[in-house]
Amino acid sequence: MSPLPNGRRTARRTAGRTAAAGMPLALVAALVAAGPAMGAPSGEARVVRTATLGDIPLGAFSNGLLPGTVEDDRGVDLGGIGSDIYPAGRKGEFWTVTDRGPNGQIKVAGTKRRTFPVPGFDPAIVKIRVVCGTVKVLDAIPITTSAGKPVTGLPDQQGRDEAPYDYNALTALSYNPDGLDTEGIVRAADGSFWLVDEYGPSLVHVSARGKVLTRYVPKGLNLTGAGYPVVEALPSVLLHRKINRGFEGLAQLPGGDLVLAVQSPLSLPDTDAGEASRTTRLLRFSPKKKAVSAEYAYRFDPVNVVEPGEDDTSELKISSVVSLGGDRLLVEERTDKAARLQLVHLQRSSNILGSSWDDDATSPSLEQLDDPASSGVPVLAKRLVVDLGTVAGVPGKIEGVARVDHDTLALINDNDFGMTDGTGAFDADGRLVDSGVETTVTYVRLPRRL
Repeated sequence: MSPLPNGRRTARRTAGRTAAAGMPLALVAALVAAGPAMGAPSGEARVVRTATLGDIPLGAFSNGLLPGTVEDDRGVDLGGIGSDIYPAGRKGEFWTVTDRGPNGQIKVAGTKRRTFPVPGFDPAIVKIRVVCGTVKVLDAIPITTSAGKPVTGLPDQQGRDEAPYDYNALTALSYNPDGLDTEGIVRAADGSFWLVDEYGPSLVHVSARGKVLTRYVPKGLNLTGAGYPVVEALPSVLLHRKINRGFEGLAQLPGGDLVLAVQSPLSLPDTDAGEASRTTRLLRFSPKKKAVSAEYAYRFDPVNVVEPGEDDTSELKISSVVSLGGDRLLVEERTDKAARLQLVHLQRSSNILGSSWDDDATSPSLEQLDDPASSGVPVLAKRLVVDLGTVAGVPGKIEGVARVDHDTLALINDNDFGMTDGTGAFDADGRLVDSGVETTVTYVRLPRRL
């Protein structure tokens, strides 16, 4: 782990700034604090603590880990660490992970282009501590190839992933087979990490120092040129993942098995089917056998139940899964504005791995079924634990959930590095016009034990 430069507490939405450097990372702190929600009726979930990450220049952060990787951060601060959150052992300390870095979309000639304004950014595992109203960055680990080079967050494959462009969507960038859009994170007993990625989608085993040990991808992906071992060990049906909607949730069961959640329904047999579907998939992976041991069908609630007033089913996502002991999981169903946490049990009788539902030729596909259970699919039963959309003080776009104790959860939001879509994301000088959305850790106390 490397010490990183201290952040600064200046106005986020100004174009000019001076990047401090050379200070120990443990001194990086935010000064924005928020108090707990007050007056919540007895028997209801309530916010009991919030803490906010301060401003850390992204260039100083990245170059403190891997010197020379970021030439110009365009005024962007460290963000995106809300892709997931996992207990680090000590009270108030957590492991988090960034996603692929600042990115957005701009329409050019009527077509949306994916922008990467800081293409040298390298995804990182970030250790934080919640102290009063502050999120302190204790340390960070860059994710690298076998040779120690940055993997970057750039898309992997032409024709399968979105084409990358510079901040103004006018200059095309190169694809990178090493690139990872990291999301979920857990830490293994040996100190290594497991991450999930949206591009492949893939499961990534990373050493304690951040080197990719193995990237497990769907059979038939044919990813070549990566600077680390790539193993085709996942069901080929995952090749139908929606663009930018691969794996997002990851949990570690007590015995060491991993549970991977596909963020959205597969585009099977086509995009229209995936956009209209409410059925996604969870996979169980055995690190000992290095293979998938089970697959489960998971059914979303209607989108207007998750977010009242919303009618676009494609807005439904799974962003986090949390082990509660045994084969029990907490699953987060969300849109960008609301989220609900469901309790499920991974029963052997619900395993669909290797069944006709993994066959591309099956018609109708699992995703096309209006009522999978009535068609004989053993859909996972679930029970609502809490509707976070009704809990005052919970921010939008919660992507990480961690269990703090028997009745308290820690939530973290993805602030998208303060970026927005469209040509207004940057000013005339190419500096970020910050959205003002901060990275926040929010503790929610539930009315009953988990």
